[in-house]
Amino acid sequence: MAAADAKPAALRLNVPPAMAGALRLDPVASPSPSRRLDEAPKTPSPSKTTYSDRFIPCRSSSRLQNFALLDTHTSPGSKDDTPYSRLLRAELFSPDSPASASPSTNLFRFKKDHSAPTSPFAAAAAQQDCTAGSGETASPKKPPRKVPKTPHKVLDAPSLLDDFYLNLVDWSSQNMLAVGLGTCVYLWSASNSKVTKLCDLGPRDSVCAVHWSREGSYLAIGTGLGDVQIWDSSRCKRIRNMGGHQTRTGVLAWSSCILSSGSRDKNILQHDIRVPSDYISKFSGHRSEVCGLKWSHDNRELASGGNDNQLLVWNQRSQQPVLRLTEHTAAVKAISWSPHQQGLLASGGGTADRCIRFWNTANGNVLNSIDTGSQVCNLAWCKNVNELVSTHGYSQNQIMVWKYPSMSKVATLTGHTMRVLYLASSPDGQTIVTGAGDETLRFWNIFPSVKTQAPVRDSGLWSFSRSQIR
Repeated sequence: MAAADAKPAALRLNVPPAMAGALRLDPVASPSPSRRLDEAPKTPSPSKTTYSDRFIPCRSSSRLQNFALLDTHTSPGSKDDTPYSRLLRAELFSPDSPASASPSTNLFRFKKDHSAPTSPFAAAAAQQDCTAGSGETASPKKPPRKVPKTPHKVLDAPSLLDDFYLNLVDWSSQNMLAVGLGTCVYLWSASNSKVTKLCDLGPRDSVCAVHWSREGSYLAIGTGLGDVQIWDSSRCKRIRNMGGHQTRTGVLAWSSCILSSGSRDKNILQHDIRVPSDYISKFSGHRSEVCGLKWSHDNRELASGGNDNQLLVWNQRSQQPVLRLTEHTAAVKAISWSPHQQGLLASGGGTADRCIRFWNTANGNVLNSIDTGSQVCNLAWCKNVNELVSTHGYSQNQIMVWKYPSMSKVATLTGHTMRVLYLASSPDGQTIVTGAGDETLRFWNIFPSVKTQAPVRDSGLWSFSRSQIR
């Protein structure tokens, strides 16, 4: 009991004896519990650390937008499908989170973070878009196909005319290139680079168009006097001469045994090489020179373009065009049928138009229109991939490769110093040759092959060189 009644010992300080008398400490009574609640400590001791059983993160630095909270399915017309509910969901959830997601879907789904990575390691990790719980990994993006920016071969072509309305270059299915130079036609073999002079029309005439038959055995030549000649290339012998046009024949198009010719006299003649007459029918629909002419791949439709800015579509059963397309505002020389989609026709306009337009010839609707910025001289579709190439004149003289139907540019090639008026494709569909008034022919590897889907590598034969075609 004595210990219990004892007073608490006085507070003692560890101070020197000389200072003990000068210091007086009055004991302070311990505050009551109610007083402790009312009085808050003025300044906490810096040496003490306060611990708590709760942790509230700073959400300003968290990437909560990477998690999409999926909503459950709401049937149309239900109470939760009111306009206010849809607006509320749109405000609360991210745009990538579908409001009609299935209830069986995971509640939280990790999304790809589109923000800039904070470190090189984050950049590498961002290339893989993982779905939580699925174990699936997205395949890496396919790199764009590389197209050589320079030609792998150049041929000098003296007297190659700078005339928008002529068609002086064509490449046969037997790998033979035909070029009209002045009054002569030359053949260049792509297999051995051998040059052969096929014919000379004489001082009173000139070559205005050349075009191979689809088998590659016969070459049709349109002349300045309006004639159409058929030549056997293997024997270098003329086998037919057909008249009918009043002035120059600037464009030709084969369809099996039928040869179509367009002229400055505004007419299109149909020649059948199996009959002795010069022509079997005449199409009259243009009001100016015919400068573009192409048969469809199934030989059912003939597209013609003229200096009257019109694009006409014909068939063999009618003497009148089945379609008259007038959206172009300049001469239509560039025409090409798609080998991948039946009834898809591409056309290009001249300097005042500069547009490539795509048509559905089943109903005459225009599918798309692209302003290229330059005069469109030629169009050619690739048979290996769904791409096409266009050549241009004023004012950039460029060659452009397009991906269809997005019409995104695959490549832009330059090198010609004048309008790129002539274009032809190789039999394998990988190489094109372009000709211009700068009197050069340039060969470009721009399209992939059918099997490898990659550009053809240059062989020793195709190594870059420059020589003359005559």
